[in-house]
Amino acid sequence: MLRVAVAIAPEVRQLLKEDPSQLTEFIGEIHDEDIADLCSMLEESEAAALLKALEPADAATIFERLDADEQEALVENIGYESMAPIVGEMSADDRTDLIEGLPDAMGESLLETLEKHDPEAAAEVEELAKWPEDSAGGLMTTDYVSVGPTLTVSEVIEEIRREGTQAETIYYVYVVGKENRLLGVASLRHILLAKPTDRIDEVMLEMVHAVSPTTDQEEVARTMAKYDFSSLPVVGPGQRLLGVITVDDVMDVLTEEQAEDVQRMAAVEPTELPYFQTSFFTFIKKRVGWLIVLFVSEFFSGSMLESYEHVLKEIPVLMFYMPLCLSTGGNSGGQSSSLVIRGLATGDIRVSDYQRILRREFMQGLVMGGIIGAIGAARALIWSHGSGFAVVIFVTLVGICIMGCTIGSLLPLLLKRVGLDPATSSAPFIASLTDLLGIIVYVNVAKIILAEALKSAH
Repeated sequence: MLRVAVAIAPEVRQLLKEDPSQLTEFIGEIHDEDIADLCSMLEESEAAALLKALEPADAATIFERLDADEQEALVENIGYESMAPIVGEMSADDRTDLIEGLPDAMGESLLETLEKHDPEAAAEVEELAKWPEDSAGGLMTTDYVSVGPTLTVSEVIEEIRREGTQAETIYYVYVVGKENRLLGVASLRHILLAKPTDRIDEVMLEMVHAVSPTTDQEEVARTMAKYDFSSLPVVGPGQRLLGVITVDDVMDVLTEEQAEDVQRMAAVEPTELPYFQTSFFTFIKKRVGWLIVLFVSEFFSGSMLESYEHVLKEIPVLMFYMPLCLSTGGNSGGQSSSLVIRGLATGDIRVSDYQRILRREFMQGLVMGGIIGAIGAARALIWSHGSGFAVVIFVTLVGICIMGCTIGSLLPLLLKRVGLDPATSSAPFIASLTDLLGIIVYVNVAKIILAEALKSAH
C-alpha cells in the first residue's frame, strides 16, 4: 500500500516554494501521523518550514509524533523563539519529555524561551520533571478536566466543552474538593446518561483506582490493562490529584518494555533508537559485551571437556551425541525462562511462587525429557550403539531437560528478587550454563552405566 506521505510529498514541496499559506488547507484532512511521516521524509529545512507555516496547535500535534532525534534537529532548525509557541501547545507530558530529552544547553534555552511566551506551560514542565522518567509521575499529564462536587451534570458538560480542547482526555472527569483532593471520578458515559439537573457527586464513583507518582511504569501499565482504564489518576499525600496517565502513554511503555525484554533475552543491551537509526558502533558496544561474557563462560565447558578427555577417548561415540544432548538443555531452559519472564511482566507470576513454579517445571522437564530421551535412545539403537548406550542417552536427556527447565525458570525469579531485570537471564546465558552442567551430567551418567566398557578399555 502506498504511503500517504509519499503521495503528498511533491505537492507539499511545491506549496512550500510557491504558497506556504495554502498548506493548512491542503493537509487539513490528512491524519497527523501521516504528516509526521512526511516530516521524516522531507529535508530538515523543509520540515521546519512546514511546521512554521501551520498554526502552533496543529504543528504541536504533528511534532509530538516525531522521534526524539527528529525533534532535536527541528528545534535547532526552527529556533527557540518560533519553537516556543508550538511547544506551549503540546500536552504537558510530551512537552516535558521533549525538554528533558534535549541536550542540557538546548533544553534550558528552550525552557527559558517558553517561560517568556507561556509561563504556565513552563511551570508544568518544572513540576513534571521532578519525577523519574520511568515512574507514574514521569508519565502523567496535568491536562485533564476537573470539576467541583456541587456542579450539576449540565454544568459539567459545559466545563468539558470549555476545557476539553486543552485536556489530553475527556472520557473521565475528575471531581475534586479543597486543595485539589480527589473525591471521585465520572466517565463521560455516566455523565451523558444522567439527568442534567443531577449533581456530579451523585453520578461519580467514589472508589477510585489511583497510583502514587513514584509507582513504577510497569505497575501502572498492568493496572490499566487489568481494569481496562483509558486513564488513571496520580495522587499525592492527602489524595491530592497531581495528574492523570492516559492509555496512549501506557501503550508506549508496553512497547518500550517489550522491546527491551526481547533485546535482553537475545543478550543485547537495549537500544533507544530504531535499527537503522542506531549507529554501527553503538550496536557493537551494545552486543560485544555479552558476547565476550558468553564466550568466556564457554571456557569452563572446554575445561570440563578436557578433564573428561580420558572417558571421551575410551568411548568416542559419546562425542557424537554431545551436541544433541547439550542443545536440549539450552532449548528447554530458554523456553522456561521466556514463560517465567512473560509471567513476571504481566503480573501472573510473583517471586513468592517459586515453589509452585519449581514443581511444575520439574514435572514438565521430567515428561518432556522422557519423550525426547525415548527418541534419542531409539536413534542409538537404530545406529547399533548398543542398549547400554541407549540407556545413557535416555537418562542424560531426562536429567538435562529437568535441569534446563528448573534453571531456566528459577534464574529470572532470582534476578527479580535481587532487583535486576529478569530478562537479563537471556537464552544464550542459560544455554551456556546448561552446557557446562550438561557435560557433567552426560559424562558421569556414561561413567556409571558404561562402567564395564570403561574397564575393558583399560
